[in-house]
Amino acid sequence: MTDNKKRVKWDSNLSFLLAMIGSAVGLGNIWRFPYVAYTNGGGAFLIPYIISILFMGIPLLFVEYGAGFKFKSGISRITHKINPKYEYLGWFIQMSPFLILSYYVCVVAWDLMYVPVSFFKGWGTNPEQFFNTVLLQNNVHISGLLHISIYVLISMLIIWAIIWFISHRNLNDGIGKANRILTPMLFIMMIIIVLFALTLPGASIGLATLFTPDWNAIFNPNIWSAAFGQILFSLSIGMTITLAYASYLPDDVNIPKSALTVAIANSSFEVFTAVGVFSILGFMSLTNNIPIGQLVSQGTGLAFIVFPQIFNVMGTVGYVIGPLFFLCLLFAGITSNISIIEPLSLSLQDKFSTSRSKAVSIVCAFAFVISLLFSTSYGSTLLGIFDTFTNQFGLLLNVVIQTTLLAIIYGLDNLLPGLNKNATFLKLGKKWMLLVSYFIPLITLLLWIDGVSRNVIFVDTTTMIIELILLMIMIILPIILTKIPSKNDDF
Repeated sequence: MTDNKKRVKWDSNLSFLLAMIGSAVGLGNIWRFPYVAYTNGGGAFLIPYIISILFMGIPLLFVEYGAGFKFKSGISRITHKINPKYEYLGWFIQMSPFLILSYYVCVVAWDLMYVPVSFFKGWGTNPEQFFNTVLLQNNVHISGLLHISIYVLISMLIIWAIIWFISHRNLNDGIGKANRILTPMLFIMMIIIVLFALTLPGASIGLATLFTPDWNAIFNPNIWSAAFGQILFSLSIGMTITLAYASYLPDDVNIPKSALTVAIANSSFEVFTAVGVFSILGFMSLTNNIPIGQLVSQGTGLAFIVFPQIFNVMGTVGYVIGPLFFLCLLFAGITSNISIIEPLSLSLQDKFSTSRSKAVSIVCAFAFVISLLFSTSYGSTLLGIFDTFTNQFGLLLNVVIQTTLLAIIYGLDNLLPGLNKNATFLKLGKKWMLLVSYFIPLITLLLWIDGVSRNVIFVDTTTMIIELILLMIMIILPIILTKIPSKNDDF
């Protein structure tokens, strides 16, 4: 039985912090933030970005910390304890992270293929053809589901084996130890890359492009929407990872201090990484006489096509910086994936009194079956559909549901004693409660409506059918998990 007396705890606050930072610092920090900042006013974006951290990101972290710390349980057990009729919502909230896990592993698998290739620049003179044709064997038509890309499949099997091996072990021997090794190494390698990038000819061009403020953008609602969205995406808010990790905290932890540490570390890493990325893009722009705006892209285009082109131009140095870059992506992807497994695994342990090893194995097995779709020639296109749907529909809705349940229905005043128990310089009160109870749910709901209307509803027929299938999974699977009788008397 998984009860509070038997629940395992982090062996140190450092293990918890590194796990939290490892969860927050993912591939999105490295390739998404520079793109979002550049396309939303450059240096001017930092103003709504910082405001978003202070008035949305950190306050929501406090909510997840407080709930996990008080209940010592996963979100499904918490919602059941608030009221049994809300248990369904607890399972529903975990469907988006589960679907994200299924395709995020594939992106990390792509990166794994690039690690050995980067030592000899095996992508050749045409990285785009290498990525789309040789590795992915890309086919934008749905018939591509009938063809397996063997390289992607093998790489994905390796990544699944790694994250299962880490996650199914004891908390501190698995997740704790992995993050104590991978997270510091990730930071060290990124520091080396950024410091080198700053020495490149043309680095100043990239930095000027990134940080030159377009002050007119400040009055554009879209820049604020982008900033709010980036913070939610970056801190993994709405995925209940923080809540799950906080459930393992000992009673003497300073929660506000820990939350601030994670938020500052994550955002600092984002900005620091952007400095390196744009310094390198500035070098490429100067060397090839290509406007930097034509080089800036989001996601796979930047990581697996533009950067290999840059490493080609770097000459001998590219044989060093290239492997470091793809190792950074690999470590960031692994630490993020193992964190995504944790919430659903914890909920299964809570309700069905199963072992950690068995719960993790179940989550990995089901996600693995879905992930096989992304090893097909249609996988890249399908991944884009999954990503847009889960982020624009699922995660934003999760934040609305979660804040409504915890802040309004349960009441933040019930979380305050635990949050302030060991606090020193920062104690939470009525201002935080008002912010989380009213302002944040309203802003998030508006973001959700905007995202659904722009990116989910008005799409082609194939995309709509896939989204409807995903919606059915998100609705039906929680019903099944809710209806199955609990094997834990204290659930």
